[in-house]
Amino acid sequence: MAVVKARDQDIALLARLLRAEAEGEGQRGMMLVGNVGINRIISNCSDFKGIRTIPQMIYQPHAFEALIHGYFYQSARDRERRLARRAVNGERFWPAKFSLWYFKPSGNCPETWYNQPLVGRYKSHCFYEPTAETCEHIYQTY
Repeated sequence: MAVVKARDQDIALLARLLRAEAEGEGQRGMMLVGNVGINRIISNCSDFKGIRTIPQMIYQPHAFEALIHGYFYQSARDRERRLARRAVNGERFWPAKFSLWYFKPSGNCPETWYNQPLVGRYKSHCFYEPTAETCEHIYQTY
């Protein structure tokens, strides 16, 4: 059962984001991007208050670097659609299980990102969870 509402076009949009943001990180890396996106929709805290849909999450200003590159605008593939559906259905993995942010540094992961603690790294991406003071609701979700 889906943890956020998603129409077929939302799944395709999320699939395009997964590929554009993390195709080089493999299926697990793309799932982690999906986890962060779904967390942003359900958290309703910090920078993500009022974000309730996949399009709102993806097109939030300055949210994803992939949107400025043409690769994001190519059609979704079945493989990424399946991954997007899994993320929408609530399948989550560490280090993105409760993460709201990730980025790909040129070196080591900083211990904090926008004052939020590092949870872990997967290949080239660092993942950050909100503190309970920043976003207590994220730890009470599915």
